[in-house]
Amino acid sequence: MSTDTAYLAANWAQVRQRVDEACREAGRDPAAVDILPVSKTFGPELIRAAVGLGLHRFGENKVQEIREKAPPLADCGLAWVMIGHLQTNKTKDVARLASEVQSLDRLELAEALDRRLQHEGRAIDVLVQVKTSSEPSKYGLSPEQLGGFLDTLRGYDTLRVRGLMTLAAHSTDPAEVRGCFRLLRELRDRAIAQGHDIPRLSMGMSGDFPLAIAEGATEVRIGTAIFGSRSHPDAYYWPESPRKA
Repeated sequence: MSTDTAYLAANWAQVRQRVDEACREAGRDPAAVDILPVSKTFGPELIRAAVGLGLHRFGENKVQEIREKAPPLADCGLAWVMIGHLQTNKTKDVARLASEVQSLDRLELAEALDRRLQHEGRAIDVLVQVKTSSEPSKYGLSPEQLGGFLDTLRGYDTLRVRGLMTLAAHSTDPAEVRGCFRLLRELRDRAIAQGHDIPRLSMGMSGDFPLAIAEGATEVRIGTAIFGSRSHPDAYYWPESPRKA
């Protein structure tokens, strides 16, 4: 590992420790919570260094970044996870390169992904993004739409629905943030009771993951705490969330 990226090992160890501590405080097994490293805006060299630490799944919020990073890292056997808002005209590259989409939020997108995946002869995991806050900038299905959408997705063999995803409210009030995570868990539990096999909950980022873990997150999305600060504010890269991933 080069001196430029040696700090990654310390950062990763610290993040893993903090996640484990949050799990123990919540009375949960640390093995039940995965960490998705969010590599958006960081280049192939840094991602390759992270691979040296045993990391192989990376979250990106722009299709263009997956398209640019995949070729120079093709030898690493990486799993690219799309976590940002996805336009239907960008599904071609996602169907070809991504292993998972965590931001499925509308039927039009499901149909576009399905067509492209059929063409590629592939199937991928998907999480349904639910809007759990009242902020107009957030994407996602409304809670009221979720049940019908999950029923409809049963008809798409290329989309393996594994769980739900959300971004909590941008708030300094822990109760408000935690309420968003609690709502997603309740929606997941209700859907399971209705026969949907969707155990996963992707929720929580660098600034709020302990609250998400306390409410049942099975995966937290961590970027800056692992890779370091970005050259622009987070909203520049992910307009719907001014908080850090």
